[in-house]
Amino acid sequence: MKRLHLIIVLILLIIVAGLGWFLGQRSAQSPIANMPGSDSKMAQSNNGVVQDGSGKTVKYWYDPMVPDQKFDKPGKSPFMDMQLEPKYANEGNDGEEGGVAISSQTVQNLGIRLEKVSFKSFGESFSAVGRIEPDQRRFYAVQTRIPGFVERLSVRAVGDPVSKGQKIAEIYAPDLLAAQQEYLALLQLNGVDRDNSLKQAARNRLKLLGMTEGEVTAITKSGKSSPRFGVYASASGIVTELGVREGGQLMAGSSLVQISDLSQVWMIAEVPERDAARLKPGIAADVQLQSLPGEVFKGKVGYLYPMLNDTSRTLQVRIELPNKGNRLRPGMYANVEFTGQTHDALSVPTESVIATGKRKLVIVKEANGYRPVEIKTGQERNSYTEILSGLTEDEDVVVSGQFLIDSEASLSGVLARLSQQDKNMGQDKAISAEKMPKGRGKVIDVDPSSNHVTLNHEPIAEIGWPSMTMGFKVKDSKQLSELKAGDTVEFDLKAETPEKPDMPAQYMIERVEKVQTMKDGMQGAKP
Repeated sequence: MKRLHLIIVLILLIIVAGLGWFLGQRSAQSPIANMPGSDSKMAQSNNGVVQDGSGKTVKYWYDPMVPDQKFDKPGKSPFMDMQLEPKYANEGNDGEEGGVAISSQTVQNLGIRLEKVSFKSFGESFSAVGRIEPDQRRFYAVQTRIPGFVERLSVRAVGDPVSKGQKIAEIYAPDLLAAQQEYLALLQLNGVDRDNSLKQAARNRLKLLGMTEGEVTAITKSGKSSPRFGVYASASGIVTELGVREGGQLMAGSSLVQISDLSQVWMIAEVPERDAARLKPGIAADVQLQSLPGEVFKGKVGYLYPMLNDTSRTLQVRIELPNKGNRLRPGMYANVEFTGQTHDALSVPTESVIATGKRKLVIVKEANGYRPVEIKTGQERNSYTEILSGLTEDEDVVVSGQFLIDSEASLSGVLARLSQQDKNMGQDKAISAEKMPKGRGKVIDVDPSSNHVTLNHEPIAEIGWPSMTMGFKVKDSKQLSELKAGDTVEFDLKAETPEKPDMPAQYMIERVEKVQTMKDGMQGAKP
């Protein structure tokens, strides 16, 4: 009998040992899943890749209420009484974090064009409107020194071109004819003027009256006076004023024509008073004429006029421009851009920038997709925008098709995450004490000693909360006495002022009540 009992005990020991070995093997294969009280989201490392109980690669942990804050390890949120949530690699799309993935065929169909972030020259620039005017230092007047009559006129209209040395008119002048005859007579009296002083004086008189050296030489050789003498252009240009007609009479000092040399012109710019202090002689100016689109004429500020125009409140600025081929015609209007001290900065094409109203974005090409990046911009020049922050050199930004990618990103919630914090702050301010958000959930844990209850609540649309498990402080601890784990409750939240302005508002439970109790109360009520 004793031997039978001993055999039974040995068999039982063998069975217990075998069962223990089997359970130990299963526990070794899944240590986290079978560990008492373990969290399936607890972090572990597999070949250097951070994972949780699901086996997925975890990029970081975050608080859903403050999505911009990232944490390296799981735990409790410093902002809210809740556990941090894992962010898995490529969660929600096949692209990079916060981006969208687009197939190569779709890229081709959309006509997406890329351009690299590069350095461009930017400077303190401002613009003004101006007009082309003749260079007033290149005006020439052609006059006669003695009275006479215009017997032949070569220039007959304003605007006619003339060249330097060109004969403009032939004048008959009785006084000059008499002076010629005196000069010729002196040439015959060799015995009287032995030192030729009288002859030289008569010759100089002819030049003073308007004859050229060639005309004097001609009458000296021929020995005959010429009834007419020529008037010649002193510079090349165009006729801007015609003071006489053929056959007309001239008085001494009368102007035959006015000539304007247009080989160099002035650009007179009207600079607004607010920009007048930024002007200095010598700063660069780019001139673009409406009649010559796409062509830029380079110049420098040569002179600042001392008086401000009282009517238009503008300061006139003079820019000297060479006029090759007379392409710059007086009277033309132009846009003038002044550039002060320049600097090199990162830039992107202006057409790639998406302005949402609150911020500016560009779409950046990543290895596996596209993602929106918030940027801060500076100056704009020559269709490029200065980038102050947000991008690095040689990154690829989308220049065309970015709005379609932006729409795709919006559908996948990318831009919504960018503005989540602004949205939460705006909603927190909008909620007043009179209108308290209401929620519904399931009790996970009750701690009357600290006035806390942990709830797995449904989404609360009034404050934009998704469904989650989190702890709440209860205003009246007496309300916790009737609650236990597993109860379904309805509750009212009241916002508390956060300790710091940039932190989300904290909420406490103003009222909590079991759903079943409410139903029982309604059943017992009399109509």
